[in-house]
This record gives sequence, C-alpha cells and structure tokens, in this order.
Amino acid sequence: MLVHKHLIIRAEVENAPRDREWTEQWLREVVEKIGMKVCAGPISEYVDMPGNRGLTAVVIIETSHIALHCWDEPTPNLLQFDVYSCGEFDVAEILRELEQFGLVKVEYKFLDREHGLTEIEI
Repeated sequence: MLVHKHLIIRAEVENAPRDREWTEQWLREVVEKIGMKVCAGPISEYVDMPGNRGLTAVVIIETSHIALHCWDEPTPNLLQFDVYSCGEFDVAEILRELEQFGLVKVEYKFLDREHGLTEIEI
C-alpha cells in the first residue's frame, strides 16, 4: 500500500558531519537500515561561505528522498534531516542514527501527507 510519510528533524548537535565521503557512506547505511533502496546518490557538498558553512547531502531513494543539511559554525551545530517516503520506515531507527552526532536538542514532526498534512504521533 502506498503511503506518504514525511519526517522533518531539527537537531542541535555537538559534531555535525563535515566529511563528504563519510557522510555519503553514512546515508547509504541509513537507507539500508530503514529498509529502503538507493536509486541515485548520495551526493554531497560542503559550502564554505561565512555564515553558511556546512554540509548538504541528498539521496534519492526508490520511494522518494532523504536530505541532510548541516551548519557547523553555530555552537551547538545545527542539523536538519528530512525523510520523505511512499513506504513505511522506522522513525526511532533514524533518531538512533543521529545520536552519533552528539544530540543536544531534537525537535521533529512526523507527517502523513496522504490527504493533507496530518501529524503522526510516535
């Protein structure tokens, strides 16, 4: 059955990822752990613009996409992570994966976008 689930995470972290190769491998592993399949990517780029320094990475999955945006100048660092999928996935697994960045604060919304933007309780 087709679903439309969207997880939006805003996290303050101690150690936002900065290394492109490591982050791309990490994204591949996250995709596998949540039972998805990579169609394209991951691709990433580190932006070195004052006030906007950080890493962005995206991966197209068979059921949609995953996007990671990090800013390493603020303390704590800022990390934004989105998973949009037409398949079911484990939100708790994604939150566990983010723990390795030294979570200071995490906020998230889990939305059912099938017929509007209904928030899902976890």
